[in-house]
Amino acid sequence: MKLVTVTSYKNATGAIEQALENFQHSGTVLYQGRNVVKILQVGKERMNIKRFRKPNLLNQFVYRFLRKSKAHRSFEYAQRLQENGVGTPYPVAYCEQFTTLGLSYSYYFSQQVDCDFTFRALIHDDTIENREEILKQYVAFVFHMHEKGIYFLDNSPGNTLITIKGTSYEFRLVDLNRMKFYDIPYIDRLRNFERLAPVKWIYDIMGAEYARLSGTNPEEAIILMWKFVENFQERFHKKRELKNKLKGVFGLKPKV
Repeated sequence: MKLVTVTSYKNATGAIEQALENFQHSGTVLYQGRNVVKILQVGKERMNIKRFRKPNLLNQFVYRFLRKSKAHRSFEYAQRLQENGVGTPYPVAYCEQFTTLGLSYSYYFSQQVDCDFTFRALIHDDTIENREEILKQYVAFVFHMHEKGIYFLDNSPGNTLITIKGTSYEFRLVDLNRMKFYDIPYIDRLRNFERLAPVKWIYDIMGAEYARLSGTNPEEAIILMWKFVENFQERFHKKRELKNKLKGVFGLKPKV
């Protein structure tokens, strides 16, 4: 087993190892699917622990010898975000467990953050006040990230935590293992919003605000953003349709 912590948590390795031993049978489940996310008490702190699913045989070898694990990348990317003033829960540690074949499970530890809602709520919850202002401040958050050369590949509605701070809002990114770092062209910046919501009024606000911050044409930004959304939705539904057909062939239940 390999365990790496940030310097400030070097003395917590025993508690972290204990949490790993208890992971299967304790804690509060936040998400359970291919990966598992739980809140566990680690020493005197509540921590968020994400266990990534066991890779297939090929990737067990790849993640052991050729490529950093998802937990390792999450840990490093969180540190890079913080260094650049981009919000994310404080990274604590990552752990990798190995077999003779390669990587078995990997875990990413971060401080637990209790937010008011995620970006998804802005789409579906009409009771949230000041949604337009929240969207504008969110765009400023993403613009700052882009200016730092950070492209968040999994910029989907459940991966931004939002906390109300008086008349302003605090944004933190989660699910960090897929990012790119480069001088981001304008067209890629607008594409980075494509996964958030197939809801036109949201992009009317976000496109205009991104254009204002970047000194570009607002109408063009809105049109391009929305085109990227439509293209993404088309690819998404085609992919799901193909998967459902394949599941039908093998007698599995399709997704609705």
